[in-house]
Amino acid sequence: MKINIDKNIKIQQPGARGFLADAFYPENSGKLPLIVFAHGYKGYKDWGAWNLMAEKFAEAGFFFVKFNFSHNGTTFENPSDFDDLEAFGNNNYTKEMSDYDAVLNHFYEDQRIDQEKIAIIGHSRGGGISIIKACEDDRVKLLVTLAGVSNFKNRFPRDERLEKWKNSGVMFSENGRTKQQMPHFYQFYEDYKKNEDRFNIQYCAQHLDKPVLIIQGTADEAIKEKEALLIHEWCKKSELFIMDHANHTFSAKEPWSEENLPPDLQIAVEKIIYFMHKNL
Repeated sequence: MKINIDKNIKIQQPGARGFLADAFYPENSGKLPLIVFAHGYKGYKDWGAWNLMAEKFAEAGFFFVKFNFSHNGTTFENPSDFDDLEAFGNNNYTKEMSDYDAVLNHFYEDQRIDQEKIAIIGHSRGGGISIIKACEDDRVKLLVTLAGVSNFKNRFPRDERLEKWKNSGVMFSENGRTKQQMPHFYQFYEDYKKNEDRFNIQYCAQHLDKPVLIIQGTADEAIKEKEALLIHEWCKKSELFIMDHANHTFSAKEPWSEENLPPDLQIAVEKIIYFMHKNL
């Protein structure tokens, strides 16, 4: 099967920062189910094995879209490098929700898309954002979280560290791979507090009435198994798939130069494809 790949499609938003998306889909097909994939914290659409993953979904008969959040630190010129740390520092959950909507709006009207079969997948922080998006958007019929977070509030500093952040206006987090000091401006926390009800992942999960697949590794160094168990407990129609010894990225890393997916990510992708064919 021939797979078409449209790389670096520009998604423009009125009055907001644009960003890039990729589409992978089988050639000469009728209307296809749409999958939109959201990357996680310090991630981007071309990280690791995400391109190979996208090809697998296209081979399975899906129109697969992955995108860079507008303020993830990448640029149009360099979509795989953190070239704009000012943008990274100005990211917040409201902007990520707006980006998600812009992606769906862009592809929803595409004549190649079956509008009744829209699914979203989120990895890590993107999993939490995807739970909120699935709750808010009736177009979304199915949700998958890959090592998804269950709570945003718990990830902010508290007490003295929060006060220090407020006073200085910026907090830094080192990127383990690039060694860049990634800034978070205090507006990130202010935006969260202003919209705390909206960004309550538990509330959104409890009010979801759609099929949800929750995939979690037992060796995840960033997201503990308990978070997946909580999401599963909250959702009305969820299926939990725990993968023994799988880490946070399902054995993928950046860069990924091998021709095949890492075995753990391959298993996860096969599980998602089966779940989508059964429920979409």
